[in-house]
This record gives sequence, structure tokens and C-alpha cells, in this order.
Amino acid sequence: MRILRTVFGGAVFASIACAAYADVPAGIAALEAGNVSGAVEEFQAGFDDGDADGAFFIGRLFEMGLGTERDVRRAVELYSAAADQGSALAQNRLGLMFLNGELVLQDYQRAAELICAAAKSGDANSAFNCGQLFADGQGVEKDAVKAVSYWRQAADQNHVAAINYLAQAYRDGAGVEQNYEAAFANFSRTGGAGNPLGLFEMAKAYRSGDGVDQDLIKAHGYANLASARGMEEARTLRDTLNVQLDRDDLEAAQSFAREWEATPMDQSAQ
Repeated sequence: MRILRTVFGGAVFASIACAAYADVPAGIAALEAGNVSGAVEEFQAGFDDGDADGAFFIGRLFEMGLGTERDVRRAVELYSAAADQGSALAQNRLGLMFLNGELVLQDYQRAAELICAAAKSGDANSAFNCGQLFADGQGVEKDAVKAVSYWRQAADQNHVAAINYLAQAYRDGAGVEQNYEAAFANFSRTGGAGNPLGLFEMAKAYRSGDGVDQDLIKAHGYANLASARGMEEARTLRDTLNVQLDRDDLEAAQSFAREWEATPMDQSAQ
């Protein structure tokens, strides 16, 4: 047993804590329940017991101003401490701060070092971000093939943006052999879950017949669904198809959209 004292937001919280109960997931649960002070104690105890993510989560509280005054500089210090001990979450967040120059020097090389190190640990967000760095040539040599490999790593964990970027790579032949069928299959994963971009790309594919049999009724239906989710380009496509479909087909297209239901990503992948 030990006394755990954490200074946070000007207040000092003291409690009896047992190392066996030092638990970052318990801190997350406490935070979700609205118990910020209890969450901080759990995060601090977790960090003291070797879980680097504990410092990351306290840093997030400072960055977001939850339970304390917002203090991004303090957040950077905590992210740095967590990153030094191998927290992929902290490495990714700190890397993004170096990428954008948020209260640290803008440094693409340092950003890439941090983000791609986190990606190698298996973190999906970091893998997506590392892929974007290779696609843009920020902090690393531009390499479309490596970009695709990182997006594929994240896509395997149902990372929606990574799946869409992987689909675009297949569609455009960027870093991978052009394959419209693979592009459509990936866009279908996100579109089937209700992602606006995935739905729009499905609509475009059904209109052109690239990677799937041409079907203007489904093209209109998916464009309609994407438009309802805020995709202006999808609205333009839908309205263009309005004048290409006869009355019966237009009614069928609207019925398709009306009856369509999204499937959660974890179910659509099964």
C-alpha cells in the first residue's frame, strides 16, 4: 500500500492505492463515468507502475482542459514522458504536434520518427498517419509503396480513413497496381458502414462500371445516401442521374436508398 498524491488543476488528490489496482483501463472507465479525479489517480498509478499510456491520458486531460485549466505546454511534457517510455498513443500525438508546430518546433523529421515508431507497434491511427507522411514526403522520402503498406496495416484494423486511402490507391494505381475491383471492395467496406466518401465512390463506380457491373439505379441510390450525409459532390451526381433515369427507375433508386441500412464495420468484415 502507498499514498498516491497527484497535483492536478491546482488541487491535490490523495488516496490509498495498491499497485495491483493501478490500471489505465480503470482510469478510462472512471473518466467515462465523470470521475476525473479518480481517473487521474488511476492514470498516474498506471504510469508509476510502468504503463506509459497513463501519462498520455493525463496529458490529454490537460490538452483538452477536462477537470483542469487547459495547459498544452504541460500536455507536451506529459506526452514526451510517455513517448520516451514507449507509449504509441503519446508518440503519435506528439508527432502530430511536431508536424503542425503546436507549441513545439515544426519538425517533419521528428514527427515522422515518432509517428512511424508508433505505427511499428501496431497502432492503427499511427499507421494511417505514417502512410500519409510517406505519401506526402514529409520527414521521409516520398514513397507511395510504403504509404500503401501502412494504410493496409491500419485498414486491417478497420481504420475507416485508411481503408478509403487504400481504395483510392487501388483506383488510381498509386503505390500499387491499378485494380478497380479492389478499389470498389474497399470503398464498399466503408460505404457499407455509412461513410459518406465510401458511399460516394460506390455511386461513381456503379455509374461508370469500374470494378462492378454498371447499375444506374444503385449509382443514384448511393449518391443519394452520400448526399444526405453532407457530400456536395454526391448531390451533384445524384441530380445528374435524376435526368438520366426514367420515372420507374428513379422510383426504384429512391426506394433502394430509403430501405438501405448501414452495417457496422466489424460485422461487414465478417
